[in-house]
Amino acid sequence: MFPIKIVLALLVLATGSLSASTSGLQRRLTPEEIDRLASTSGGAGTSGLPAVTTTVLYGDPRKAGLYTIRLRVAADTVIQAHTHKDTRTATVVSGTWYFGYGRKNVPEAVRRLPAGSFYTEPAGDPHFARTGADGAVVVITGFGPTDTAYLK
Repeated sequence: MFPIKIVLALLVLATGSLSASTSGLQRRLTPEEIDRLASTSGGAGTSGLPAVTTTVLYGDPRKAGLYTIRLRVAADTVIQAHTHKDTRTATVVSGTWYFGYGRKNVPEAVRRLPAGSFYTEPAGDPHFARTGADGAVVVITGFGPTDTAYLK
């Protein structure tokens, strides 16, 4: 039988390890901290357009698991119809986002989504977007791995 001190020491070590392993799941970022994160115009689950800057806020969209990305989309950008293999949810943080569902990006098929709006991107469901003169910032969450497949 183990002495009680050894058992307690093992429990403390186990609890400490558990705490350390879950701390990687905790994330708090101010707008200034987000702006200092690395950004790219490409990456998993993004349009790949130079006018779209992507910042990974949480997780890794290329791997299995929860992820969140921020898209900063320049003014007058058109993102053609595409799909993703995972279901995603999104919130418009600033600007105006014109978002639509379907196989072709046409102005009459989009809905104007001002800051504070929410929408979904169901897995395999074609959708598209565009911005106006003010551009937009959109935050998207999904469960990876994700991709972007443009329609032909």
